[in-house]
Parts: sequence; structure tokens; C-alpha cells
Amino acid sequence: MVVKTRKSNAKEQSSEKDRSPSVSVKSRRGKDGKSSAIQSKNGLFSELIRNKLGLSPSAFARGVTVLILAVIVGFLHWYHLSHLFENDRHFSHMSSLEKEMAFRTEMGLYYSYFKTIIKAPSFMSGLYMIMNDRLTEYPLEINTLKRFNVYPEVFLASCYRVYSSSMDFFGIPTKMCWTINRGEGLEPVESCEGLGDPAYFYVTFVFLLNGAMMSLFFIYGTFLSGSRLGGTATVLCFFFNHGESTRVMWTPPLRESFSYPFLVLQMLLVTYILRTKNPSRNTMMALVISNIFFMLPWQFAQFILLTQVASLFASYILGYLSPAKMQSLLVTHMISLAVCFLLMFGNSMLLTSFYASSLVSIWAHINSLIKSKFTNYKDFDTMMYTCAAEFDFIEADTLFRYIKTLLLPVNVLIVGFIAGRTIRDVMFLRNGETNKCEDDETEQTQVMANGVLVYHSLQLVAFAVLAVLIMRLKLFLTPHMCIMSCLICSRQLFGWIGQKFKLQIIVVAILSMMAIQGVANLQSQWGIIGEFSNLPQEELLEWIKDNSSLNAVFAGAMPTMASVKLSTSRAIVNHPHYEDAGLRERTKMVYAMYSRKPAEEVKRNLIKLQVDYFILEDSWCTRRSKPGCSMPEIWDVEDTQNAGKVPLCTLMSKDSRPHFSTVFNNSIYKVLRVPKIVKDIR
Repeated sequence: MVVKTRKSNAKEQSSEKDRSPSVSVKSRRGKDGKSSAIQSKNGLFSELIRNKLGLSPSAFARGVTVLILAVIVGFLHWYHLSHLFENDRHFSHMSSLEKEMAFRTEMGLYYSYFKTIIKAPSFMSGLYMIMNDRLTEYPLEINTLKRFNVYPEVFLASCYRVYSSSMDFFGIPTKMCWTINRGEGLEPVESCEGLGDPAYFYVTFVFLLNGAMMSLFFIYGTFLSGSRLGGTATVLCFFFNHGESTRVMWTPPLRESFSYPFLVLQMLLVTYILRTKNPSRNTMMALVISNIFFMLPWQFAQFILLTQVASLFASYILGYLSPAKMQSLLVTHMISLAVCFLLMFGNSMLLTSFYASSLVSIWAHINSLIKSKFTNYKDFDTMMYTCAAEFDFIEADTLFRYIKTLLLPVNVLIVGFIAGRTIRDVMFLRNGETNKCEDDETEQTQVMANGVLVYHSLQLVAFAVLAVLIMRLKLFLTPHMCIMSCLICSRQLFGWIGQKFKLQIIVVAILSMMAIQGVANLQSQWGIIGEFSNLPQEELLEWIKDNSSLNAVFAGAMPTMASVKLSTSRAIVNHPHYEDAGLRERTKMVYAMYSRKPAEEVKRNLIKLQVDYFILEDSWCTRRSKPGCSMPEIWDVEDTQNAGKVPLCTLMSKDSRPHFSTVFNNSIYKVLRVPKIVKDIR
């Protein structure tokens, strides 16, 4: 049972009675007075905006309604995410250390750079520290802006520093701190709520950004379908399939949390460009900016843009895009890539990718991952990926969940109708040179309008292929299926049904059937009640802070290393950002502790990496996500000469002598000291 008591503040707040505002009394005017003047000014202002946009009064009113509804659904999504996150972690009752431990694996790595900047004497000194970092891959000095896509953390840290200093200047309190009695013989801890708390500030921004994303989804669905009911269908489908659409409520610091909302904006702009005969320069510039904001936070964004370029190119081949428009879209992608390459200080992954090389096959580690999906090819690196559930093929259960909410059947129906129209359009385009009557010109206009639907269908197919290969990428497939669902409201696609009212009745009936399972899914999410606690790791981190020198160097499992760096500011030699080739090689040397190699060989590796302490976890020695996926079994793929021997980690958990000495031990972790004498001799 957690008891929450308010912590007394050092500064007493002044009484409200002493700060009573002065009251001024003014005479009221009649209906023909000031109120009429205000109404007249408001009407003139709205008329100016309407004329500037070139909209009729009815179109302007519809636009205002769409914006109001978009804000409402954005607020609801923000509240939903915040509610789920609080229920799962009990975040408001956690100490600063517990909040940091809750950011596991790479989340902790990214958050550590935010923490570095806000703790630095100045923003510029903090920026210098992360651009000349020796704690993350000791003893190497790396530029984390170049390597880890941490521009969001830089931006948030600058905002936090400005916010904190501004509130301090005006004497406005930014957080409320409490003493939390954790029970079970544990010491009380201090927990703080409010934007003045760094972790609260961080996650609040993430949830607000993803709330705004839902606003974009509503606008997107409305624009694509030509109906506000279509926007509503998109939003409802997203909520009904929320667990398959996003994981931001469980993992706020992941790169996709910052990146994906800008992909939604980018795809909305692409849709607008495809529907516009001559897009303005400002529109194309907006597309460039959205591309940049999508690519900068996430290293995998380039592969998603590759699928978009491929879908657009296929649309062009089918005759739905003019050469000039296709060229303009390609130019925006090239400019975006060039800008990101400069902002990432020449990050090689941006240029040595399928996206940059225009579909020309190159050898990066992603090739080996795809190769392992369809052949018997295996190596240490690919098995580190494929043994993780999120990198496996999509689960059959996921497809069943799509069927239960009718999301998959509705999309199959929509894509089927679009495919039928596409076949008809292609036949028309082939005969277009011989038939040049006015009816053909009208038909040509309709064909170009259908091009938007064809592009979205091709994009859906591309996302489906990615999701089938790598389950983690269903986070692109599911939202796009929700967007496509808005087309059940499209008169362009289903105008043959008859009157608009008949189509609306059918749509409402379909959404009602979706809601049967969709509401059950939401109730299941709302029913997740947890309370974060990781006492073994807390003991480990406290021991490191109290018993190791500030310049000590640690090695161990990648998720644990992120926590060590974040919470103790000690140097580490490996971390969870496994995409870099050099880091994969270092991690492989560290993970030799979980192989069957001789202890002497592993010790030499650690000494070579200048490691002082190795954090051994028994679970990594025995844990097995599926057959063949325990660490010793993964090592057996390459280290065949030692296959059959007892794993070194098993021997070390029993007795680490004579090669190492155990300096800390609890139920989960054992800290082994690497012999200093041997290290000094070398």
C-alpha cells in the first residue's frame, strides 16, 4: 500500500486575501452598443480570413467545424495516453530514480542526453557534452547528435531550461513534491509532480505531440474521404485498435513517438499535392519540412520514405501522376535527405541506404536480417534481432484482432473496389491516344482523381509487407488501415449506393459493429493497473553510485547499461542502439560472457575494452524467448568449437574466481570486478 503525504515547502505562499485584485465597474451598453460593435468586428475578421482562403461561407463554416472537432479528438487522445501511462506505472508516486528506471533499454539512453543538457551549467555546455561524449562508448568520443537521432531531446532540454528559468524568475512554483511511504520496510522516497519535474515535462510533451497527431488523423480522414464522418471513422478505428496502432503510452522516449506524427502530416501533404493540379511552392516547402522532422528523430524513417517513393513511382508508371509532379516530389525528397545529412553531421546511414541509393541493392545489416527471414542464414547479429518478438514475422493473433474489429475486412473491401477502378482506368489510359472526345477529357479528370486512392492502396500494401516481415512495423500498417477506413464514406468510391443519407446509414452500421470489439479493447486497456517497482536494479544503481569511482567503466546487458549511464553517469562500453556496426562488434565482445568460451578469453576482451566492472545477469544466461534463442544457443551458431560446454555465465554465477572477483550480489545482478593488475600491465 502506497501512502502519499505532502512534503512541506520551504517558502510559504502568500494569502489570497493579500492579493485581491482591484475591481473596476463599468456601465453596460445596450444591444446596439459595444456588443454590436464586437460582433461586427468579429464578422469582419472572419470574412477577411474566408476571403483570404477563397472559401464560400458554407465551406468556411465546415472548415471551422473540422478544426474544432480535430482539437477535441486530439485532447481525448492526449488524455487517453496520459491515463494509460499513469495507470500502468503509477508515475505520480515514483521517485526520480524509479522514473529513470522505468525508461528501460534504449529509452533510458535517449533520456540520458536530455538529462545531461538540463543538468549542465548552461545549454551550450550541455550541447557540447553530448556532441563530445565519452560516457556512451568508452573510451571512444562520439557525437551523439550524429549517431542517435537525439534532436528531440536537445529541443526539449532547451524548452525545459527556458521554462524553469522563466518560472523561477517570476517566482511561480512548477512542481509539487511529496513523501511516498513505500511500505514493506522500504525507506520513503520523494516524488514530484508538475512540469518542473524533468521526467514529467518530457512525457507530457510526448503525449501532447501524439494528441496533436490524432487531430491530424481526423483532418486527414476528412480530407481523403470528403466527409467529416470519414474523419470520425478514422479516429474511431484508431481507438478501437489502439494497442495495435501505437505503443507510445508504454514507451514515450522511443524515436517513433517523436517521428510518426510528422509522417501523418507528411502523408496528408502528399495527398493534398496529388489532388492539386499545380501545388504552390509553399506547399512543397511544407513537405520538405515535414520530411525533415520525420527523418531527424528516427533512424528507420528513411525506409518508410522509401516505400512512399516506390508507391508514388508505381502510381506514375500506371499513369496517375504527371512527369512534372513526380519530379517535384522526388526533388522534395532529395532536398530533405540532403538537409538531414547535414544536420546529422554526415551520418553514413542516411547515404548508405536503399532510400538514398534509389532502390539499388547495397550491403548494410538490414540485408542480412531480410535474408535470414527467407533462408537458413544465421549469424550472431541477425539472431539478436530475430530472437526478439518485435522483429519476428507478424503474429496470427494480430490478424485475428484486425478481423474482430472489422478493420481488415473493411480494408479488403475498399482496396478491392479501388483495384477494380484501377483496372478500368489502366484500360482507358491505354486507349487514350485514339479517343479524344470531350467525354474522354472528363474521364481523364476522373482517372487523375482516382490516383490518390491508388497511391494510398499501394502505400497500404507496402506497409503490409513490412509488417508481415517485421512485427514491430505494424505500427505503420495499423494506422494506415485506419486512414483507409475513412473511404467507406467516400462518395467518389461508393456513390453508386445512392443518396448520401443511405451511405451514412451504412457507415454508422459498420462503425457500430466495429464498436462491439473496439469498446472491449478500450476497456481492456483501461483495466491495466500496475505499479512500477524494480528493487534489485535500484539496489544495483545505488551500490554503483556509492561504491564505484566516477571514472569507473561498466559493461553488461544492453538494457542495463542504458540505466547505468542514465542514473549513475558512469561510463559504459555498450548500449541498446544496436544499429551501428562498431557498436555491434563491441557488444559481441561483451556478450562473450554468455557464451561457452574460456573465461581467460572473455577477460582479455573486457580488458581490451578497458572495463572495470561487468554486470552479470543470470536471466540472460537462461532466458529463452523461443527454441534456439538463449544466449548460449545464439553463440553456438558461430562458436561451434565450444558447443556443448557449460556456459561461462553459469560458471561465473557460481564462482567468479580466479578470473574475476564478485563485489556485489543480489537476486538478479552480480557485479564482477575485472582484475586491475592485468589491466595495468597491458
